[in-house]
Order: sequence, then structure tokens, then C-alpha cells
Amino acid sequence: MPYNGDPSLVTVKGEAARALDLVRERGIPVGVISNQSGVGRGLITAAQVTAVNARVAELLGPFDVWCWCPHVSDDGCECRKPQPGMLLAAAGELGVDVTETVMIGDIAADMAAAKAAGARGILVPTARTLNPEIAAAAEVASDLVEAVEMALTPERRAG
Repeated sequence: MPYNGDPSLVTVKGEAARALDLVRERGIPVGVISNQSGVGRGLITAAQVTAVNARVAELLGPFDVWCWCPHVSDDGCECRKPQPGMLLAAAGELGVDVTETVMIGDIAADMAAAKAAGARGILVPTARTLNPEIAAAAEVASDLVEAVEMALTPERRAG
């Protein structure tokens, strides 16, 4: 839900918990990388983002790292996806090589951020994903569980 500042509105997609379990069972760190331009637009506060994130962690956690960008696209920051800043910061916080990480997302900005950081990107289309974004993605999964299964297999990057 865009610009959600209300933790009570957080819902979990059916396969999200199973997808996270698959990763955690292998001892792989899990993080959240999120643009939160609602803060920069004055639609929500940083405290609201933190409260929503806490609710997500309560339902699906624990997460090893959280990175979110409060900026709007005109700010020109290095953290806002499609820039690689948040992925680089998350990898640094986890002490892992970003080239050994996988970004699972639902829009082109997620895939562009992964590519810019040197990470592997897997697209999971949702209602907001545009057809050209799907066509351009190197790897596409039908749902989060399939994306995690792909992430746990050797890379299948296109060129």
C-alpha cells in the first residue's frame, strides 16, 4: 500500500512467510530495501515508517537489515532506487559482498538498483509492474517462493 503510515493496515501476502522461511532455514541474512518518498512528500513521517516496519517485522521478521530512503526522485540522492546506495549500505551492514546478494522486487527500479550495485535481481510482477519491466528483466518469478528458489540456485543472469 503506497504511503502507508498505519501499522494496522499491513497485510502479508500468503507466500511471503514461506519464502522468508526458505532463506532463513539456510542461515542467509534477509533485509528490506524500500523507497519511502511519502516522507519527502510530507504524506507520512519517519516515525510512521518505523512503526509500519516494526509491524512487518512482527509479522514476518526478524530482518537482519532495514534500509529505507525518504527522498523524492528530484532530490538526486544515491540511496533512492534505482540508485544502488541502499543495497550497498545493506551489504556493508551485513558484512557481505554485494555481488553475492539478490534483490527481489516488483518494479524496474528494484532491478536497476540491483544491476547498479552488482547484485542479482529477480522480478516478481505484481499489479503495479508494467509489461515492459517484465520483458526487460533478466529473471522473472511468478511469486516470492519461486523467486527465493531461483535465488538459491546458481545464477541465470542474461548476458
